[in-house]
Amino acid sequence: MSTSWRRLVSQEWTLSPDSNRIGARLVGRPLTQTRLEELPSEGMVLGALQVPPSGLPTVFLADHPVTGGYPVIAVVRRTDLDLLGQARPGQRIRFLG
Repeated sequence: MSTSWRRLVSQEWTLSPDSNRIGARLVGRPLTQTRLEELPSEGMVLGALQVPPSGLPTVFLADHPVTGGYPVIAVVRRTDLDLLGQARPGQRIRFLG
């Protein structure tokens, strides 16, 4: 199990005020990337949890881009995306492994 995965599921994240219909941006202890080089663009799915260089994850929501170039560490279940989409800035989020 990677350090980033353990950190993702062991802490509470806070929904950032910068969140919108594109993505739920999360604030917490940043995740670390083992690969620092740029990745080729790949197709993104609804619920993809992408980790940009800042280490602060974004969960792609309804109006997400169709491609992305940062690592995807997980995908949020479709059944849980409605709850995430209704969360307010400052609300705490926890992921279960």
